[in-house]
Amino acid sequence: MNDIQHPAVSGARNGSATMKRLQHYLKLPSITTIREFVILFVVTVFLLLYGLVPVFGGDQLGLVGADEPRYAQIAREMLTAHSMACHDVDAKMVPRSLRPEDIRNSFHCIAGGTVTPILYGKPWLEKPALYYWRAMSFFKEFGVSDWTARLPSSSATLALVVLVFLHMRRFRPGGHLDAALITASCVAIVSFARGASTDMQLAAPFCIGMLGWYAWYETGKKFWLFDLYFFGAAATLAKGPVAPFLALSIILLFVGLRREWSVLRRTIWIPGVVLYLVMVLPWYIAVQKRNPTFYRLFFLEHNLERFATNRYQHHQPFWYYLAVLLIGLMPWTVMAIRALVDSIEVSIAEWKVRHNPQRYLGHTRAGDAFPEFLVLWALFPIVFFSFSGSKLPGYILPSIPPLTILTADYLNRSRRQGLPQWLVWAHAATCGLLVFVLALAPQHMKYETLVPSTQWLLIAGATALAFGAIVFLTIRRWGIPQVCNVTLLPVLATLVFLLGFYGKELDMNYSARPLAREIQQQAPDVKLVATDIKRDMDYGLAFYRNEPMIHYSTDGVPSEEHILVIRASDAADLDRWLAGRVYKPLFLYESQGIEVYRVYARP
Repeated sequence: MNDIQHPAVSGARNGSATMKRLQHYLKLPSITTIREFVILFVVTVFLLLYGLVPVFGGDQLGLVGADEPRYAQIAREMLTAHSMACHDVDAKMVPRSLRPEDIRNSFHCIAGGTVTPILYGKPWLEKPALYYWRAMSFFKEFGVSDWTARLPSSSATLALVVLVFLHMRRFRPGGHLDAALITASCVAIVSFARGASTDMQLAAPFCIGMLGWYAWYETGKKFWLFDLYFFGAAATLAKGPVAPFLALSIILLFVGLRREWSVLRRTIWIPGVVLYLVMVLPWYIAVQKRNPTFYRLFFLEHNLERFATNRYQHHQPFWYYLAVLLIGLMPWTVMAIRALVDSIEVSIAEWKVRHNPQRYLGHTRAGDAFPEFLVLWALFPIVFFSFSGSKLPGYILPSIPPLTILTADYLNRSRRQGLPQWLVWAHAATCGLLVFVLALAPQHMKYETLVPSTQWLLIAGATALAFGAIVFLTIRRWGIPQVCNVTLLPVLATLVFLLGFYGKELDMNYSARPLAREIQQQAPDVKLVATDIKRDMDYGLAFYRNEPMIHYSTDGVPSEEHILVIRASDAADLDRWLAGRVYKPLFLYESQGIEVYRVYARP
């Protein structure tokens, strides 16, 4: 009787076996792989796009700062010039035929408006063109808007997260999903993924290229060197020579410490070098031919002088990037630091193994160079840019992914023995601190005070304690497998809180979009706008109105009717500027301390 199988059980086993055979012969992904991909895609897309695109929480926050609206405006003007060039020869980027005339017309269409970055009709040569090209493509596909201007960064981040997942799954299985989700959920990645800027255009391809180089180092297969050269070229087109400099420096340090100098020679792969030059040189040569001052402006002023001096007014103390790193890694800061320390210890032990193999032969990670590579990759940009005379947070963005990968690798290796109690407490406290600070952010925006009301302090404190307790108790009860899952809860909750409930307040306090809409509503027939406000709002108004702003101090007072936007504190200067002119107040933009006037034409 015991040998007789129930037909249903037998059928289920046969079906399972058939599925396994199909997966083997057709190379179909397993159920576990499909589940991991679904989790990765859903969580990452939510983190990158919620509150950014109209169909997914709404485009809650307009362009902020000076760089976002300026870069978006450059892409818009380049797209206009490109469209006009194509229209002039009645051609598209793909030739209609192989006739020489059609090929020439298509080349004219491709080159038209895509070589020289343009701002307000004049060349703008501070940055290479990768961001502008990608923004142009999104503008052409979805229309010109603030959220489409941010899609280049979001899509680059998505590619980075997926490549981290695939690389770790191939070379360090077990922590691959955690590595991708930790990368996608830390503050620095979420923030820069939503920025219309060049920072993620550099960081994402640079990091993918570095992972590709290490894959080649570990396997010896030239295929992986393609990633280094292709994505290295993309990073060079994003921000210039800093990309190959960082890559070469990190690789040089790595092979120098390991005394494997032949690796440098083998890294020079002729097809890869040709690919890099073919991708990079055409634009750099073309832009120099059309703008003879390009090399001086770009290489000398915006690279060498920016590093060596404080010419662009971005001076910060030497320890600045330590603070940026601690904030940028939230809520994974404590875990990442512990993983970094552990990896440094592993790297030192590995170094000792190489110098005295007999004494350290039993070390558990002897021969594993990955932690050493990631440590050098993470630390070099931080140390290097700490010596820069000009410091901005995005400069060390390439250091974030190696730290998140180290964090996932540390968690994966700690599954058997578990995490120290103090680390669980510290991680839970960090998650609570993140919730506490971001819960109070809307109150600071509304009332501009460092000490919110007692009621909000209690609400924020109670919420932070609740999330901290959830994180601590979950890890204590279910262990390391749930660390990443439970840490995502405060990240997702604060994202929904800030953009879903207080997106309008963020927009009012930091973007020029509501101001531009109000001006258009109250004075739709007035075309000219003059400003005397901080440059963030100045560039923002220029983008949303699609016209350069007029400045009394440099351009003079227009004789035509126009709108004047000034700081409320400068209202006393109106009589001096507008002596003999008729003007009237339109409205007060209180959230940013701005007054708007309608100035009538000179008699």
